[in-house]
Amino acid sequence: QVQLVESGGGLVQAGGSLRLSCAASGRTFGTYTMGWFRQAPGKEREFVAAIVWSGARTYYANSVKGRFTISRDNAKNTVVLQMNSLKPEDTAVYYCAAGPAADRYDYWGQGTQVTVSS
Repeated sequence: QVQLVESGGGLVQAGGSLRLSCAASGRTFGTYTMGWFRQAPGKEREFVAAIVWSGARTYYANSVKGRFTISRDNAKNTVVLQMNSLKPEDTAVYYCAAGPAADRYDYWGQGTQVTVSS
């Protein structure tokens, strides 16, 4: 069992940066692929980024590639999403997720709101 708690969301102007963190409980954190997803009002939840258990591979949605960076610290049970050059279309609730593979997630956090003003 893994519990996930996101933090770091907020209001930022376009072009600014935010750093989202996800704190995980559970001794098996280091074995999971970790991902970030987001859901904007009236839209379906979409994939943002993922990182495998070792940190050796990362995946990004085309819409955030080159602007967002995902990283993890298995010793601290945390995963971070560094978001730069934010755009109004990045406004959404951002969710942290954990699972056995980049295309399967079993555990989800409650989400943190990110609002980018133009």
